[in-house]
Amino acid sequence: MGRPLWFVAGAGVGVYAAARARRAAESLTADGLRDRVRGWQAGARVFAEEVQQGRTERETELREQLGLRPHGPPELSSGFEARTARPSTTDAEKDH
Repeated sequence: MGRPLWFVAGAGVGVYAAARARRAAESLTADGLRDRVRGWQAGARVFAEEVQQGRTERETELREQLGLRPHGPPELSSGFEARTARPSTTDAEKDH
């Protein structure tokens, strides 16, 4: 019973080693290297997006904690108009 067990174990290891060798050889071809580089690029892009999202979320949290106004595109009105503008009144307040 010992010899058949060792034969099956040896055959299994041989099949596994052959499959690994075939994958390694395929990964060293031009197409395999191109696929590997594309995978690294996709991974780097996903990582960069996650870092950017985390940074934005943390910045928002810090701004809320410190009571700072949110950043973003500047207002479309000029600074002079914003400083001299009076509080608007509603139509109901004008009638009274």
